[in-house]
Amino acid sequence: MELKFIVDNMLGRLAKWLRIAGYDTLYFNSIEDDKLIDIALKENRIILTRDTRLIKRKLVKNYILINNDFWNNQLKELSENIKLDLSSNILTRCVFCNDILSQIEKEKVINKVPPYVFETQNIFLSCPKCERIFWQGTHFAEIKKVLNNIIPSS
Repeated sequence: MELKFIVDNMLGRLAKWLRIAGYDTLYFNSIEDDKLIDIALKENRIILTRDTRLIKRKLVKNYILINNDFWNNQLKELSENIKLDLSSNILTRCVFCNDILSQIEKEKVINKVPPYVFETQNIFLSCPKCERIFWQGTHFAEIKKVLNNIIPSS
């Protein structure tokens, strides 16, 4: 079963990094607890929260209480708790809207990316929802480095 998350508004950076690692992660800047629970139940999502009152609600069954204050420690805590794979699906989801990215022909991005990027990159990904363009520039190596430092050593 594919892991799917819904993250409360206290964990925005964690949500972003889960998306970077390729996990289906819903996040809303502002959402009522009832709506968050409803979405989690309907879509079979794991609630990630720091809110101890939220997890005491009767309908909340599938949740993980996050204890750490900082996103990298939160991601490490979650990774250790449920054995997340943080390296196989990097940058396969849009970090802004969570949709799955798809490859786009280089010619179609000529006016959508900086000229230097167009000249130096050959593979581009596009979000079908927000239409942002992504590529594996120098930031990709940094992302991999950050995620590799989070993965618990066996």
